[in-house]
Amino acid sequence: MPLCYAQSAMERILYRYRRLALIALVCSTAGISLARPSQEPITKFRPVDFRVRRLAPSAFAELPPNIRRELERRGCTVPQVSANNQPHNVIKGEFTRKGQTDWAVLCSVNQASTILVFRNASVRNPSEFAREPDELQATGGDAVAYSRAISGVDRAYILSHYQAYGGNKPPTIDHQGINDAFVEKASGIHYFDAGKWFNLKGAD
Repeated sequence: MPLCYAQSAMERILYRYRRLALIALVCSTAGISLARPSQEPITKFRPVDFRVRRLAPSAFAELPPNIRRELERRGCTVPQVSANNQPHNVIKGEFTRKGQTDWAVLCSVNQASTILVFRNASVRNPSEFAREPDELQATGGDAVAYSRAISGVDRAYILSHYQAYGGNKPPTIDHQGINDAFVEKASGIHYFDAGKWFNLKGAD
């Protein structure tokens, strides 16, 4: 190899080395790392704790014994809104027929909840609908909480929300509906008519 070429190649190598050394010095002074981006999984950051509180069916003394046993057989627990310390999400009312007492329960199994409706307090073929994951909701700042709640609503509530927010036109209303809400956010109303459950507009 000619001497002049060997010197030229060596100069290029030295130049590159000095340039890299200079960059490293500047970056280290500025507090900048030249390391490759971390490949550690996101789990190194502490995940939000899954703090959904659930009660056993036995926590609801008002439940008819046959419904309590059916809930236990299904492995149901009842998720609780974080801000409410009183047992809830078990309700009774005229949900499928005027003059008849039905029970509705938010049944949580495998971190997802379904509304079960036991007509006339019978455990035979209960209605099952509105399955949703038991997720925590943002409640302001960095705070999170479970906030799904069901409640019985009457004709006036259903019609006033239809007039305010629109949605599907309600059928003739002669019994209660079930309001399915994410507290302080949106809600929907489940109404039983002609053998089917219909979704109506709740709070927006």
